[in-house]
Amino acid sequence: MPRCKVCFRHCDIEEGKLGFCGARSCRDGKVVALNYGRLSAIALDPIEKKPLSRFFPGSKILSVGSYGCNLRCPFCQNYDISWSDETFDVTNGFLSESQDEADIMNPERLAGIAEFYKKDGNIGVAFTYNEPMIGYEFVRDTAKLVSEKGMKNVLVSNGTAELEVLEEILPYMDAMNIDLKGFTDEYYRDLLGGSRKMVMDFIERAVKDCHMELTTLIIPGENDSEEEMQELSSWIAGLKDGAGNIIGPDIPLHISRFFPRFKMTDRQATEVRKVYRLAEVAREKLKYVYTGNC
Repeated sequence: MPRCKVCFRHCDIEEGKLGFCGARSCRDGKVVALNYGRLSAIALDPIEKKPLSRFFPGSKILSVGSYGCNLRCPFCQNYDISWSDETFDVTNGFLSESQDEADIMNPERLAGIAEFYKKDGNIGVAFTYNEPMIGYEFVRDTAKLVSEKGMKNVLVSNGTAELEVLEEILPYMDAMNIDLKGFTDEYYRDLLGGSRKMVMDFIERAVKDCHMELTTLIIPGENDSEEEMQELSSWIAGLKDGAGNIIGPDIPLHISRFFPRFKMTDRQATEVRKVYRLAEVAREKLKYVYTGNC
């Protein structure tokens, strides 16, 4: 049975069925991305919305998303395209109505649209909204063309992907914002269904070759202790570039406030003072710490 190589799950996928992410399937004995070129969203956004605060500030970027995700965050803001039952059926492996209605866009056309909007301040393409790495083939093929046009590529990801897959897109990436959602294995495993180690390995490799910013959403009672923020920011501060130089203190960290959402409406929004306090803790190690949703 063909095995998917994208993330730690390594799904064995039967012919015509779907992997855990809901976007990769088996066709003629090979694992393929069913969401290749299927866009669920496209918008010209401020670069700061990614969020990227120290990468071409004041510019705009063409943001695109597809469907599917390899995590199961109960607070997901994009659950309708990431992992709702209305988006895909992992059990039965059927394409849903929402997938059938997604706009199909080939890499050449998307790169051309990005170039067209240079007149409006666009600097390139951001792959975002759902989890882009589960459809890394489309990211790779499009980003290559965007780079050839002299424009920038941005990845907004949960970082849950094997390094082998990262290497396929890294030559064309100029900046990333990776969700470092917490800093305990229990949080990743029990709440998100993920792997903290995989995300850390992803960040350590990617930071050597492109601009990196990180985001942590603070969930009350889950990842909001000062001790965890101390450990998280200390790890970031030790990150190195490709030459072995420590660059971690200069990596921006975005600390965001949680609002009750999706399957996590059983608790209050994060207190603003908590977000500000955790930002103070992070600034003991990092130069650039930003607060969001406050």
